[in-house]
Amino acid sequence: MAIIKPFQSLRPQPELAQQVASRPYDVLNSEEARAEAKDNPFSFLHVTKSEIDLPDDIDTHSTAVYEKAKENLQQLIQNGILLKEEKSCYYIYQLVMNGRSQTGLVCVSSVEDYFNDVIKKHEFTRPEKEKDRIDHMRTIEAQTGNVFMAYRDVMKVNALIDGWKTTNKPVYDFTASDGIQHSVWVVDRDIVVNSITELFKTEVPATYIADGHHRAASAAKVSKQLADSADAKYFLTTIFPASQLAILDYNRVIKDLHGLTGAKLISRLQDDFFITLSVEPVKPSQLHEFGMYMEGQWYILTSRKGTYSEDPIGVLDITILSNNILEKLLGIKDQRTDKRIDFVGGIRGLSELEKRVNSGEMKVAFSLYPVTIEQLFDIADAGKVMPPKSTWFEPKLRDGLLTHLI
Repeated sequence: MAIIKPFQSLRPQPELAQQVASRPYDVLNSEEARAEAKDNPFSFLHVTKSEIDLPDDIDTHSTAVYEKAKENLQQLIQNGILLKEEKSCYYIYQLVMNGRSQTGLVCVSSVEDYFNDVIKKHEFTRPEKEKDRIDHMRTIEAQTGNVFMAYRDVMKVNALIDGWKTTNKPVYDFTASDGIQHSVWVVDRDIVVNSITELFKTEVPATYIADGHHRAASAAKVSKQLADSADAKYFLTTIFPASQLAILDYNRVIKDLHGLTGAKLISRLQDDFFITLSVEPVKPSQLHEFGMYMEGQWYILTSRKGTYSEDPIGVLDITILSNNILEKLLGIKDQRTDKRIDFVGGIRGLSELEKRVNSGEMKVAFSLYPVTIEQLFDIADAGKVMPPKSTWFEPKLRDGLLTHLI
């Protein structure tokens, strides 16, 4: 069963929360972060992307960058911008995007659960990305990156969280520049805190990493390196009930047709797909349906096979696309390393696919039906790993609102 704990968060003064809160470190490059934090000395990007305060040619993985992050974090604390909570609390984090809200519980989750697979994974991690987060965490002695997790709904937990939101005011409530509303409540009443802890211990058999595999893996390795630190045995997570989450599509664009003409590709696709012309962009409406954009024309591709194997990986649309188009016809065998393929998150819309193809940069684009949260659970439960870039979660949690000191 899932072991979670309340914690003493390092968090901003309420009136400064909007200035401190920043987009996650891994959705911005250094140039974008520099522009976003310009004229805002309180932006948490000075901690998570501290190279913005160093010369442009600095190696972003150098010791100087991590030391600058530590210096900047300490400066925010010393100047009273960030304060440490007086007692261990849970936090409720609500995000509203385009009128749709989702609410999660911010806590620290057990590293032991990570190693024992009570915390389920569905992605491989890359050593160089892990090392970056390990070096960052160890140097600044804090976990700034929140691991986005999910669990199957427990009505008692939902009722507790809804009840707290209804009867208490949020400590933070602001709309960021991208239009997403962020609201945070502090859950500091002992009886409620203890009830949440006990409910997870008795009612939640597993939690699932939705977004943040590298942050979780790095925290787990840091815990081994800091064996004497009780705080390092837990890592920062926000856990959402499955009913609150929506997974967006994660689409593909390809540089060339692997020696085929457009007509020849369509001819060969007919072995595995029914093909229909579309006068408008194709956002697939069901599993095993795909959109294809090529030479100014959209097509609907519908799998001829109908139901696929019971293997939770085999049934995924990205697996069907990979096996029957990318590898079979376009010669793309490893999407992680092949430079001919790129990935476009669904938040960017179908117009981004058209733009990439119409510019001549790419030759063909494919739109996919999103993976469902149940598919993600099934794959993680089976101990399997999704193909790369299978899920896109939106909206993203902001860094800097709640930090876990280790």
